[in-house]
Amino acid sequence: MLARLRRVPFAAQVLLALVVGVALGLVARDLGPVADGTPNWLTSTLQTVGQTFVTLLKVLVPPLVVTAVIVSIANLRQVSNAARLAGQTLLWFAITALVAVTIGIGLGLLTQPGRNSSVDAAAQAAPETTGSWWDFLTGLVPGNVLGLQASAGDDGSVGLSFNVLQLIVLSVAIGVAILKVGEPAEPFLGLVRSALAVVQKLLWWVILLAPVGTVGLIGNAVATYGWDSLGSLGVFAGSVYAGLALVLFVVYPVLLRLHGLSPLRWFAGAWPAIQLAFVSRSSIGTLPVTERVTEQNLGVPRSYASFAVPLGATTKMDGCAAIYPALAAIFVAQFFGVDLSLTDYLLIALVSVVGSAATAGVTGAVVMLTLTLSTLGLPLAGVGLLLAIDPILDMGRTAVNVAGQALVPTIVARREGILDLERFRTGRASAPVVAETGGVDTDLRQPAVA
Repeated sequence: MLARLRRVPFAAQVLLALVVGVALGLVARDLGPVADGTPNWLTSTLQTVGQTFVTLLKVLVPPLVVTAVIVSIANLRQVSNAARLAGQTLLWFAITALVAVTIGIGLGLLTQPGRNSSVDAAAQAAPETTGSWWDFLTGLVPGNVLGLQASAGDDGSVGLSFNVLQLIVLSVAIGVAILKVGEPAEPFLGLVRSALAVVQKLLWWVILLAPVGTVGLIGNAVATYGWDSLGSLGVFAGSVYAGLALVLFVVYPVLLRLHGLSPLRWFAGAWPAIQLAFVSRSSIGTLPVTERVTEQNLGVPRSYASFAVPLGATTKMDGCAAIYPALAAIFVAQFFGVDLSLTDYLLIALVSVVGSAATAGVTGAVVMLTLTLSTLGLPLAGVGLLLAIDPILDMGRTAVNVAGQALVPTIVARREGILDLERFRTGRASAPVVAETGGVDTDLRQPAVA
C-alpha cells in the first residue's frame, strides 16, 4: 500500500488531501463543540495536525532566509550584467505590484464591500500586531546579530522570535561583504552553501508532510469558520478572490504573452509551487519548490534564479501587500463612513509598491494592512472585522504571491535573453525536479502543454 502511495504524484496527493480535509472539516462541524464549549476531538485533531505542519515550516524560516539570501547575493558574481538583472528584477516587482494594487482599488470602488457587509460592528477588536512607517524604518536596523525579538506574554512569560526583516538586512549585508572581500571569504561562503543544502534537505522532509498538513489546515478552517464567517463578509471575500483571480489568470498571462511565452506552459511548470503555497500559506516555506520549478520547469538560469526567487519570497507580495490591503483599506473606510480622496488612493498604491518588505516580519498580511490604515489615518480597530476570515483569504493571497515570485524571474530572463526556451516549452529538464527524499516520488515537473 505504501509503495503504491509513493508512486502517486505529489500534486495528486495534495489535491486528494484537500478533498479529505474538506470532508473531515464538514464532519467535525456537524459534530459541534462538546458540552463545555471546547472543540470536539476531530476539530482538535485537525487543528493540532495543521499547526504542527506550520510550526515545522516556521522553525526552518530563519536559517533558510539567512543562508538563501547570502548565497543568492554571492551568486551574482557568476552572472554577467548582475546589476542590470537586479535592477530589472526590482523594476518588475514594482510594476506587477502597481498593477495588482490598481485592480484592488478598482474592485473596492466597484463592489463597495464596506457598505454591503452584514458584520456586526460590535465584533471590532484592535489587532495584536500593528505597523507604521516609523516602525518599519526603525525595524530595518538589527537589534542583535540574530535578529531576535523578545515579547512578554499576559502570564508574565517572555517569548523570543526572529524578525525576518532584520535577518534579510543582515544577510544582504553579509552577502555584499562576501562579494567585496573576494577570495578570502570563500571558506565562509562554502560553509554557508553547505548549511543551505542541509536546511533545504530538512525543508524537503517537511514538505513531504504537506498532504497530511493540508488535511489538518483545510479541515480545521472548514470546521472552525464554516460558511457563516464568509457569508457575513461575503462581498469583501469575493472581491479579494476576484482580484487574486484577475492577477493570476489575466494579468500574468498577458505579461507572458507580451514576452512571447505560453501562459499554459508557464502554469504547468509553476503549478507545484502555487499549489503548495495555497495549502501552506507560507512563501518562505514554499521557497525550495519555487526555486526548483523556476529553474528546471521554466528554464531560468540557476545563477539568476538563486538570487531572484529568494528575494521575491521575502519582498514580492502581490496578494498580501497589494490586492488585499487596498481592498481592506477601502472596506474599513466605507464601514466607518470615511470618504477617501484621490490622494488617499495614491497613498494606498505607494504603500503597496514601496512597503512590501514589511510583510516579511510576520505570517499573513496584518502588518501590511495596519501600515496602510495608519498611513491613511483609518481606524486600526477595523482590522478586527477581517481577522475571522483571514486564514481563508491567506491561502489565495499566498498562492498569488508565489506565482509572482516565479513569474518575474521568467520575464526578466526572457527580456535579457538568458531564458532556456527549449526547457520552458517542453518542460523537460536534463533531470526531473525531484527532491532527494529516499525514494519517495515527489516529481514536481508537470507534463508539457501545447
